[in-house]
Amino acid sequence: MDKRPTLKLNTAAPAAKPKLRASHARDLKPAPQTSFKTGLKADALAFCLLGAAQAVAQVRTGTALPQALAQVFTRLDAQPQARGAIQDIAYRCMRQLGQSEALIALMAPKAPEPLVAALLACALALLTAPDATAPYEEFTVVDQTVTAADAHPDTARAKGMVNALLRRFQRERADLLATALLQPPAKWNYPQWWIDAARAAWPQQWEQILTAGDMAPPLTLRVNARKATVAEYLATLEQAGIAAAQVGPYAVRLTKAIGVALIPGFADGVVSVQDAGAQLAAPLLDVHHGMRVLDACAAPGGKTCHILELADVAVTALDADAKRLQRVGENLDRLRLTATLTAADAQSAGWWDGQQFDRILADVPCTASGIVRRHPDIRWLRRKGDALQLATLSAKILDNLWQMLRPNGKLLFVTCSLWPQESEAQAAAFAVRHNAVRLPAPGQLLPVSAGERDHDGLYYALFEKTAQSNA
Repeated sequence: MDKRPTLKLNTAAPAAKPKLRASHARDLKPAPQTSFKTGLKADALAFCLLGAAQAVAQVRTGTALPQALAQVFTRLDAQPQARGAIQDIAYRCMRQLGQSEALIALMAPKAPEPLVAALLACALALLTAPDATAPYEEFTVVDQTVTAADAHPDTARAKGMVNALLRRFQRERADLLATALLQPPAKWNYPQWWIDAARAAWPQQWEQILTAGDMAPPLTLRVNARKATVAEYLATLEQAGIAAAQVGPYAVRLTKAIGVALIPGFADGVVSVQDAGAQLAAPLLDVHHGMRVLDACAAPGGKTCHILELADVAVTALDADAKRLQRVGENLDRLRLTATLTAADAQSAGWWDGQQFDRILADVPCTASGIVRRHPDIRWLRRKGDALQLATLSAKILDNLWQMLRPNGKLLFVTCSLWPQESEAQAAAFAVRHNAVRLPAPGQLLPVSAGERDHDGLYYALFEKTAQSNA
């Protein structure tokens, strides 16, 4: 989750540029990079702009932003305060990338090199931030962006162009923005195919959906029902001077995001971080003491833990990624809960002991189009054909899991997608294939960022296996 840290700026002249060359941005790969010292002071905005630009450039070559940031932090040996600022700038840039790239295209005589373009996009994201959320003064952003360009061998030659473009933007802001925003990708900050898909799927709500996806997400907590009620926890927050509101049966949204170390009761397992929409999964499963439950595609474990908070059940947490499964274990440890962790593919039955489950949670792979406010890089990484490809994979997973469900058991199908072929069309086809009974469930939750309803975009369909169901 992106947070805006308080960064004490140091605008002193940088040290001499290092002679080591770093890889060009267009050649960046997901593999770890050689350490590169910028010569900039670690508390300088220029240092953070350069780090964010390197992460953004990697996203444009296909790396997910969290992985790109992790590589940048290692490469630059960034300290916690700088890491927070680099992350904040990178996330801001992702949310405004369509607008920034349109502005660059209007002002640059030719397309800049990838790292230069990423640095300009980061600067423009800061320069176009609403006054209430602008973290830095404009003159500081321009000065420090030029300093950042001068500090890297792949951008130093473009220092003059960076300075000229940013100063031109300051002079001609209104006209440039008006022209750029005539282009839908600049107006909405999504690729054109994504805008078209949202409009086709949700002709009445597509503008609301795109707008919600551009909002920074709130910090929402799930209150552990074993340790407190929502009312009790809200009283705890009030005593600590932390403003919050209830946004779901177990969900509390903080008015202002803070570090998890500062959240009362977090270390003791009283609360966990989880979107209010995602918190609906465990209650929908209708778990009771003594049941055998499978949480397929379980990482990072929020739903696994919530199931165990609601009932004493035997949970198997399944995920194909053993490394991500470690996060499930870490969450369980903090909450002092126990589950069987199994690293295996949900398409396969090779790991299964043949004993059927009472409940199955199938949070299947999808385009994640409903959670772009939390992961704004997704819109720039996905391609038009991904939904069909992932829907095909998810259908295989659902068919495989169905055989593992006992008669009269329930399977909850979940996606964080907005595209019908991954959600309602998938659920309808599954019900026909297996003669499964559909039980009441929310269906499609569109993303909302207002008032007492504040959640990501998710889809829920609940099925019961009867004697007439197909195996």
